[in-house]
Amino acid sequence: MLKKIDMHVHTIMRRGILRMGTNTTFATPEELSLMYERLGIEKGVILPEVNFECASHMQSNEDAIRIVEKYPDMFYWFCNIDPRMERNDIRMDLSRVIENYKALGAKGVGEVCANLYFDDPFMENLFYHCEKTEMPVLFHIGPQVGGCYGIVDDLGLPRLEKMLKKFPGLQFIGHSQPFWAEIGADATEANRNSYPTGKVVPGRLIELFELYPNLYGDMSAGSGFNAVARDPEFGYAFIEKYQDRLYFGTDICAPENDMQLSFWLDEAVQNKKISQTAYEKVCRGNALKLLER
Repeated sequence: MLKKIDMHVHTIMRRGILRMGTNTTFATPEELSLMYERLGIEKGVILPEVNFECASHMQSNEDAIRIVEKYPDMFYWFCNIDPRMERNDIRMDLSRVIENYKALGAKGVGEVCANLYFDDPFMENLFYHCEKTEMPVLFHIGPQVGGCYGIVDDLGLPRLEKMLKKFPGLQFIGHSQPFWAEIGADATEANRNSYPTGKVVPGRLIELFELYPNLYGDMSAGSGFNAVARDPEFGYAFIEKYQDRLYFGTDICAPENDMQLSFWLDEAVQNKKISQTAYEKVCRGNALKLLER
């Protein structure tokens, strides 16, 4: 099968503090290599953990650079920028920082997990500078301020829509349960941070994909997989229609993770549920278009 590009992965050189609520840590590159071989993945995109809301084990951009330098055939990387960095100032020139990492090989910004509203002035400043420096931003949505991580939006994603309108030149790559739950019209306050099941009636996310060509989808983790697998026929059609704006990913967070999307996509193309063209774009082509610019 086609070798895939993993648009969303986390890895550390040395096992450290256990991740909150788990008995494990991120996989090392050596552990990840074995997982990639099984999943048919050629390279992954390291997304550093710089937002304090998200990580027990903080990972700097410099850590990501060192890993990529040691394993150049295995990884690309995004830099990650906390919008409050340096002076906690909504007018901070973040372009200076982003351009520095871009010159060092960063291909985008993410996974942004700051627990602030999408339209918070700090977030708007970050989006402004990402657009200015032509760096796509990959984000995790959280359901509320406090008790979670991720950029915060309400049911229906109105604040994300506001940013899609305000920054039309910025590529927004969405991820997490509150993002993908909105693929169906059955998203509620009660289920939006989980994995809704059953047949899909097109929901708010489909509206946003139709209205805003700068919105893309990161299909990693249980949330991305659930979005297409809960109603397979809908999922196949979704992949076909938006094949230019979807990225395969894993979001592997531990050596024990079991990632089903890779095999699901393989079976879908083998059984002619999705086209070879869509399969190649989602699994590899779209990522390379971004990463090899």
